Parts: sequence; C-alpha cells; structure tokens
Amino acid sequence: MTSPNRLSENQISEYQDLGVTMIRQCVDTHGLAELSRAIEEDIRSPGPFYHGYKSEEGSGRFHGNLRLWEHDSTFRKFCFSSPLPQIAAGFLESQKVNLLYDQLFVKEPGTLNRTRWHNDQPYWPIRGWQVMSFWIALDPVSRDSGALEFIAGSHRWDRWFQPKAFGDTAGQDEYTANPDYEPMPDIQNHRGDYEIVSWSLEPGDAYVFHGLTVHGSGGNQHQSRRRRGYAIRYTGDDAVYDTRVGTNTGLCSETHHDGMILDSDRYPVVWPAS
Repeated sequence: MTSPNRLSENQISEYQDLGVTMIRQCVDTHGLAELSRAIEEDIRSPGPFYHGYKSEEGSGRFHGNLRLWEHDSTFRKFCFSSPLPQIAAGFLESQKVNLLYDQLFVKEPGTLNRTRWHNDQPYWPIRGWQVMSFWIALDPVSRDSGALEFIAGSHRWDRWFQPKAFGDTAGQDEYTANPDYEPMPDIQNHRGDYEIVSWSLEPGDAYVFHGLTVHGSGGNQHQSRRRRGYAIRYTGDDAVYDTRVGTNTGLCSETHHDGMILDSDRYPVVWPAS
C-alpha cells in the first residue's frame, strides 16, 4: 500500500485547495484481493446496515452497506491497520485520527442509478473541519462506469445541503429537514457554472476528499464491468459529536452527547495505533 511518506506536497495542497485529490496505487494487489473476498461475502450475506438501492429501469443492481468493520475482520483490519489512518493524519494535519465508519458501493454492470450531488457531512452527526474520506476503486472506473465528480473548492463554501435519500432504498428513511440547511442547486443541468474535477481510476487507486466537498456520479453504463467502491471516513482532532437534526440515524451513537469527543469503541482512535 501507499506509504504515508509518499504523499507529495502537491497532493496535500490539492486536497486543501480543491477539497479533493487522488492517490495512485493506494492499495496493493494483496489488499485488493482481501477486500474483494470480503465484498463478495457481504453481497452474499449483507451486514445489518445494508441499504441497497432499487435499480432504475429494472437493470443491474446497486448494493450498499455501511459500518462493515464492526462485523467483518477483513474490513476491520483494513480500517485500523493499513497505512490509511496515518495517511489521513497527513491530509487532516491532525495529531490523532478516529474511524467514523466505512461504506460499500457496488454498481453492477448496467446499473444506471446516478448518485445525486451532495456533500457528506450534513448526513453525519459530526462537526469540525478535520473530516475526510478515502474512496478506493476495486475495478477500473471511468466516467461511463460511474466515476465520482467533485466541485472544486466547494468544501470552502460554508454551505450545508439538505440530505436526501438516494433513490428507492431498502432500509433507508427520508431525512428530517434541518432549518439551517439549504437545497442542493441543480448542478447537473448547469454543469458549466461549476469547476468539476474527476479522475479515472485503476484498481487500488483512491479518491481523497473533504467531508464538505460536493460530489456525485453517474450510473454504470458498462454491460460487463462492475463498479465496486469501498469508502472509509476518518476524523481529526477538532471533530466532536453533533446532535443536530437531520443526520443519518444509523451513524448516530446512543452514548455520545453534543460536543463530546469521539474517542470510544463506536468511533475508535486508529492513529497513533495503541
């Protein structure tokens, strides 16, 4: 896997300026094989936070799940013991890193579902600036197979957009409206008004992006290529629990109160390693 020492100043400045960057060969072939086996097992027998999406036009299949690390040793080892926590510390410029949760997205061939434009942090019961995600590709990813697209600099807009459910889903309710949020602009029909950045990925490459960076993706139009993505969300020193209205209930904690530091079995410290 990518060594934390391989991070370039350009990658860190790109993350800070654009709210997103990309790491080539972030995960090696052994790590990809381990993740692939764990992903297939989750598809066969989904964990308790499965939230698959109904296929549009009756084609394909969109498998989703989260908090996999709590129920599968392969995902747990990857979230805790890979170089990713230390790499996250470099991007976050943080003295410690907590695991918020992990998430799986599998768009099978011919799955035309778009992933709506959104920013992540409004969905999460967390406040603070040091919040980020890795999105690791298990397959070649291109625009026509559903590459993620990002609005450059949107993490610095100081705008929180109202969460919405991602289509017709199993196990996902609509989100309570938060009066401090605003509707997402119609980016898709006004793409020329924004600086949109994206990269094609090879297996093992990863997007790295801030929790407030606006992003979305198209469907997987390939008829023979899957689009498997595994995301891990990490936080840094300034992140605390937030009880505001409208977050994802599946990511909340019954033992945290507003403003409480995250350090716990629910949001474990993963760097420095204990």
